[in-house]
Amino acid sequence: MHNLFKLKYAVTAIVMVALCSCKQKSFDNETALLEYLQNETNGYTQYKTVNGVNYTITYRPTDALVNQELAGSKNTHKIKALRNKYKKYMYFNLSMSANNQELLSVAPKNRNEFGAMVNQLAFGMGEKVHVYTPNKDTLEMADFIYPRMYGMSRATTIMFVYPRDKKAMKSEYINFTIEDLGLYTGEVKFKIPIKRIINEPKLKL
Repeated sequence: MHNLFKLKYAVTAIVMVALCSCKQKSFDNETALLEYLQNETNGYTQYKTVNGVNYTITYRPTDALVNQELAGSKNTHKIKALRNKYKKYMYFNLSMSANNQELLSVAPKNRNEFGAMVNQLAFGMGEKVHVYTPNKDTLEMADFIYPRMYGMSRATTIMFVYPRDKKAMKSEYINFTIEDLGLYTGEVKFKIPIKRIINEPKLKL
C-alpha cells in the first residue's frame, strides 16, 4: 500500500511538472524575454550547421512586436489593439551565417553571384522557404522582411510571417524548410512545436 502511494505521488508530480512547463510565461522586460527565447532548452530557438553554414531559427512572440511598436507607450487600449493585430500571425527569425559572417560577405564568388544572391534574399525567399503541417498542408507566407546590413552584421537575418492557420494550430508541429540557396546544403528542415506557439511567452506591458 505504501509503495502504491509513492507511485501515485510520483505520477502526480510528473503531471504537475508537465503542466507547469506548458504554462504561459510572462516577463517584466524585453531583455529577459529575449534571453528566455534564445535558450535552446525552452524550445523557441533551434540551431543547425550544414556544410559550414549555420542556421538559427527563433520564434518571435506577439508581444515582442507589440512592444516594438509601442515604443514605451503604456496606453491600455493601444496594447489591446496591437495584440489583436499581431496575434493573427506567427513570426520566425531565420539567421544564416558562414565563418561568423553574413552570407553576402562569404558566399558570392564574383559580382554576378553577389547580385543574384542579393536579389534572392530581398525578393525570392518566398519561393525558397516553406512551412507545412505533418499532413502536408502548406501555409502561405504572408510576408518576409530582409534588412540589408552591408557587412555590419555577423549573420543574414530574415523575419518570416505566416498566418495562424487553424489546421496548423491543431497539429503537433509544423515543418519550416529552407531550400538550398546555392550553398550546397541541400534542404534544411526545422520542426516547430505548436504548443510552444500557443503558449508563447508574454510581456507585462
